[in-house]
Amino acid sequence: MVFALAFLLPLFLKDSYFRHILIMVFMWIVLGVAWNLLAGYTGQVSFGHASFFGVGAYTAGIIFKHLGMSPWYGMVGGGLIAVLFAIPMGLVCFRLRGPYFALAMLALAEVLRLITTNWVGFTNGMVGILIIPTFRSKLPYYYLIAALALVSLLTVMRIAGSKLGYWFLAIREDQDAAESMGVPTTRYKMLSLCISAFFTGVAGSFYLNYMGFIDPSIVFSLPDISIMVILVAIIGGVGTIWGPALGAFIMVVLSEIVRSNIGETHLLVMGVLVVAIIIFLPQGVTGWRLLRRRV
Repeated sequence: MVFALAFLLPLFLKDSYFRHILIMVFMWIVLGVAWNLLAGYTGQVSFGHASFFGVGAYTAGIIFKHLGMSPWYGMVGGGLIAVLFAIPMGLVCFRLRGPYFALAMLALAEVLRLITTNWVGFTNGMVGILIIPTFRSKLPYYYLIAALALVSLLTVMRIAGSKLGYWFLAIREDQDAAESMGVPTTRYKMLSLCISAFFTGVAGSFYLNYMGFIDPSIVFSLPDISIMVILVAIIGGVGTIWGPALGAFIMVVLSEIVRSNIGETHLLVMGVLVVAIIIFLPQGVTGWRLLRRRV
């Protein structure tokens, strides 16, 4: 019902600015759902999901720059290349305990930012990659990212209701107990990471096709990508189906309102608001609603 209304909404909401806001909401739904699958369901927190987002964006850009092909091929290629980057990280870090994976992901994002900044001949460095957007209207972009958000949500719903979802939750709650029951924890953590990386990479490829420009500071940004995606999941409700969707809507709309009215100090105000939400709604908006229903 919600997505039926979402697909009909642009027929009535024809202002390009509001369509842009909705496109950003759907893109952050994809990113939030991807991060939430890995951290919320499997318990593997990532501080560097900008790695996969940037890899997806640059895959589309390099396909266009060096091969002369449409950057839309990056919508699949970006996801697959992101998975290729995710596999060695998981193989190394998932055999260890503690914060190694989270810190390794943080380091990976920074390493990739430095590589794309300095490898000028391949990535254009800080000049970035510029493409001509395929569509003048925002409507095709809207429906494409809305469909991708729907696919990501349905994928997580299917996983959550299957045996695979129960294994993910078992790993999150007690990895030792899961291993004692014969669950190959490293294999399932790798699977969760690959699914998460794929959707994040596809979202990065979409970002280039929609915005028409990327540079290392944009797509590998710690505050604007890696931290933002964590906040989307936390505010909406970590480990829930609809939490990232609610969190994406709240964060995108709220940040836009604050930025347009306050300007340069909007990050400070957003930080205060986020801290207040975490303190007073530790389970997120979705968790608070579930608690209210139980009461």
